[in-house]
Amino acid sequence: MMNKEQVVYYPTELLNSLNPPRISPYMLNLKVGSSIMLLRNLDPPKLCNGTKLCVSKLMANAIQVTILTDNNNGESIFIPRIPLIPSDMPFVFKRLEFPVRLALAITINRAQDQSLKVYGINL
Repeated sequence: MMNKEQVVYYPTELLNSLNPPRISPYMLNLKVGSSIMLLRNLDPPKLCNGTKLCVSKLMANAIQVTILTDNNNGESIFIPRIPLIPSDMPFVFKRLEFPVRLALAITINRAQDQSLKVYGINL
C-alpha cells in the first residue's frame, strides 16, 4: 500500500478516472430493469464471471438481481460491494465497488451457455 507521502502524487480525480480491465467503472449508473454482467466468480457454478443478470432493486451496499441464465433462470440474489484491487497498475489502490458492468452486448465468449428466447438486430 501507499504511504502518506505517496498519496500526494495521485489525486483522487486521477484515481477515479482510471478504468483498468476487469474492474467495474468508477461511476456505475444503474436503473431497475438494467441488464448487467458479473465480473467476478462469487458463487460458482451459479454466479460465475460473465453471468447475465437483471437489476431488481438498488441499495447502498447491495444490488438485488434476477439471474437470466438457463440453469438458475429467475432466481433472485444479492450482489454485495467488494474490494477490487487491480494488479496491472504501476501502483496499488483499492476500490469498494460492485463487481458488475452494464451488459449492452455480450461477446461470443461471454454468451456461451446463455440461450436467448428472442434475438435480432433492429437497424
